[in-house]
Amino acid sequence: ASVWRRQDCQNGFFVTLSEGEITAEAGLCVVIPCSLTTGFGFTPQIVVWYKCKPLKQRCGDSDVIFHTNKNNKKVQSEFIGRVSLLEPDVSLKNCSIIINDLTESDSGSYQLRVNGMAYGRADGFTFSPRTTVSVKDLIQKPTVLIPPLTEGQQTTLTCTAPGLCSGSGPEITWTWRGTGENDSDITGNITAFNTENPTAVTQRHSSTLTFNSSAEHHGTNVTCKVSFTGDMTTEETVTLNVTYVKKVKITGNTRMKEGETLNLTCSVESFPPSLITWTKFSEKNMLNGTEIEMQNNTETFLQEESGMGTFSISKLTAEDSGQYICTAKHLHNILMEKVDVTVMYIKKPVITGDTTVEEGDTLNLTCSVESFPPSRITWTKLGSKTNLHNGLDTDLQNDTGTSSLVLPNVTVKHSGQYICTAEHLDTTVTIHADVTVTC
Repeated sequence: ASVWRRQDCQNGFFVTLSEGEITAEAGLCVVIPCSLTTGFGFTPQIVVWYKCKPLKQRCGDSDVIFHTNKNNKKVQSEFIGRVSLLEPDVSLKNCSIIINDLTESDSGSYQLRVNGMAYGRADGFTFSPRTTVSVKDLIQKPTVLIPPLTEGQQTTLTCTAPGLCSGSGPEITWTWRGTGENDSDITGNITAFNTENPTAVTQRHSSTLTFNSSAEHHGTNVTCKVSFTGDMTTEETVTLNVTYVKKVKITGNTRMKEGETLNLTCSVESFPPSLITWTKFSEKNMLNGTEIEMQNNTETFLQEESGMGTFSISKLTAEDSGQYICTAKHLHNILMEKVDVTVMYIKKPVITGDTTVEEGDTLNLTCSVESFPPSRITWTKLGSKTNLHNGLDTDLQNDTGTSSLVLPNVTVKHSGQYICTAEHLDTTVTIHADVTVTC
């Protein structure tokens, strides 16, 4: 209660108690504030607290819950060991008490009596004002302290039980739950129970949980459960956020045909999310020790849980072949992954050489096809289903994308249409040349 009242009593005795109801929670403790002012010549020696029904005018010996003399037999058994003065020295006139291990049955009306010596004779007074205590269900939760968590580093979580009480120490247990899993212990953990004493009559109870952080702990829930005397429990659940980064991965088809659309996805599992950028390797710029960033075709964006960057090129050309680099920036770390993209293409064949030759001379035609992978080139003559091969009168030279047809000592019968056929994957391209042999 926030309001105090001062009660003027007989014979110069004054007691100050809290006005209104004091609320507390089961399993914890409650302090009943009380201060005493006595007349000149009176020395307080014994403090007695009672708990009795509000309608009872004066509490009696059967209602004693605390007596300065610990050997007093009148103290109710359920209060023995649970009640103590905040200030053991009665002469300091602090009559405040703390009641530990509360249960709902501790709700009620509390009354004070002080015994002592006045001018050499025993004297005492039972104060009529009372303090009302109401014990409610336990709603306070433990406090869980989580330091920054980094994968591969040892970390310690701290759970502090609610209340500063000097009663029975609570039991503190830890459990954790992964996604879609049942509660279980954290593997490799070390727990320790700690008790601090801020004052002579208060204690702070806590437990620590020590383990090595890993990416598998990220997003999992850790629960600290505190069990008090009387089967009263309270718990707090927190979600772990572990700083980590996995290996960069690139997915997508890297062998494409000219005219198709290239889609490459770079992803890296990390927390916090990584920033993804795409660059293309450039031999020209690498001579200067730099790499150029894709200006028109780079998408850089961030997702909630994992960084992912998708890079697209529509209507591929041969010039789009090359090495593409995904760079993931995670906090102060830079990770890279490279992939080689190959664009398969074929351009129109070209026949070079003189198509008009004199009889007895040599016919020399070359068919060239720029493509990747290299095309298979064959020569045929219109009207003949037989390929022209190396022989007595034919010289066929195969090179990368090039085939030369050489016919020495030609005659008029060699005149006609010569066809160059280029076979590239599942595509066939032809071109022909009309040859004339003159007399």
